Amino acid sequence: MADTQTSADLRRFIGVDLGGTKILGVVVDPQTGEVSARRKAPTPKDEPELTAQAIGDVVAELIHEVGQPVAIGVGVPGLVDHDGVLHYGPNVQGVLNLDIAGELRARFGVDVIAESDAANAAVAEHRLGAARGHDHAVIITQGTGIGCGLIVGGRLLRGANGFAGEPGHMLVDADGHTCACGRTGCWETVSSGAGLANISLQLVAEGRAARIVELAGGEPAHVRGEHVSQAMAEGDSDAFVVFDRFATWVARGLGSLISILDPSIVVLGGGLSLTNENFLDAVRERVMANSMGGTHRPIVPVEPAQLGEEAGAIGGAINAFDRFVGGANS
Repeated sequence: MADTQTSADLRRFIGVDLGGTKILGVVVDPQTGEVSARRKAPTPKDEPELTAQAIGDVVAELIHEVGQPVAIGVGVPGLVDHDGVLHYGPNVQGVLNLDIAGELRARFGVDVIAESDAANAAVAEHRLGAARGHDHAVIITQGTGIGCGLIVGGRLLRGANGFAGEPGHMLVDADGHTCACGRTGCWETVSSGAGLANISLQLVAEGRAARIVELAGGEPAHVRGEHVSQAMAEGDSDAFVVFDRFATWVARGLGSLISILDPSIVVLGGGLSLTNENFLDAVRERVMANSMGGTHRPIVPVEPAQLGEEAGAIGGAINAFDRFVGGANS
């Protein structure tokens, strides 16, 4: 489809990122990352059958504003196969076996690629952000859960089915917390927004974390990561304890990934990585001690992501360019 496009048209790709609470769509020049238009809409959590329609409505608004794109790239949290079908996503409950790429292709008549949202964010950070210049990188997105994209040899590692990059579901504590995926002890239960809440509840059981619970309306079960962050910003000592334990769990998981993949950089994205520099420093201090032979291998820097909340959408547009125009395989 691209051979009839003008040079100006070839800068018009749409990237969409499906999150737990919102759908973000952008019009992007995939070679520069410049965003010329953006739209947001709420994720239809109570009506999962409307997910593809809601994504399509965001795309339609962007097309109405800027015209037909060359191609569309979509990111969704979960197991997305090579054909763009979402098989399962623990943080988008009720959305199963959804042919996102196929439905959007039929609606708009352009090429569509769908990947996991974290894979798209990793492509963006590798091409334009914090992992630029690194052919071996681990890019983690910490939100409600943990997303991950793995850059190996300069390319996104997709795996046999397209499902590669789910370290949030490494089992790290057999006696730990129940995960959104239904299992017990996954890494994301102690290293994501949900992890902050779980660790806070441990302190509540110890008779602590009063300010955190107060910020949650007095209900321990309502504690969320943002309550811990707010308490920490206020100087609450228990919130610092939560983040210290949290940083230890994050470092343990990253250390395992370093042992397995031998990256030259780890990038942490999502709101939690920007909470404060103390958190990143604590992770940096501990990560190599949690990797095999940590004192005998080069230090792997842990850096914050640079592209913010639009990374996944921008990466979707880059993936679409690579697949349908650039001839690359990310």
